[in-house]
Amino acid sequence: MLMRTDPFRELDRLAQQLTGVSGTRSRPSTMPMDAYREGEEYVIAFDLPGVDKDAVDIDVERNMLTVKAERRPVTKADDVQMELSERPLGVFSRQLMLADTLDTERITADYEAGVLTLRIPIAERAKPRKITIGANSEHKQISG
Repeated sequence: MLMRTDPFRELDRLAQQLTGVSGTRSRPSTMPMDAYREGEEYVIAFDLPGVDKDAVDIDVERNMLTVKAERRPVTKADDVQMELSERPLGVFSRQLMLADTLDTERITADYEAGVLTLRIPIAERAKPRKITIGANSEHKQISG
């Protein structure tokens, strides 16, 4: 039901880990995620530890889901000297192509403990249904 849109995203993530360079607005870092089906909906969970809820932006245009977030540095007093800084800062983004069988009009989002969870219901038109045969099952042929 989900398709990755950028096959080189994983290579970018590895390069960022090796070089220590964080995401920028023109070249955002990726964010780890899980996606699974739970009953009649798809669930996508994005890890965004340390990101304020107001710094998360979620958009859907046609079937393209885009999640952007920014982890900003914590303001420190002038007399603080940083000894070690390993937590990445900067811009994070993820785009997913959603299948036509998902109802993008009814997506819900929750954010708790640094995890953004999106729930996307399966569209009614995509669910299996029974078709009954009517009482008048004869077809009339129109001659022309």
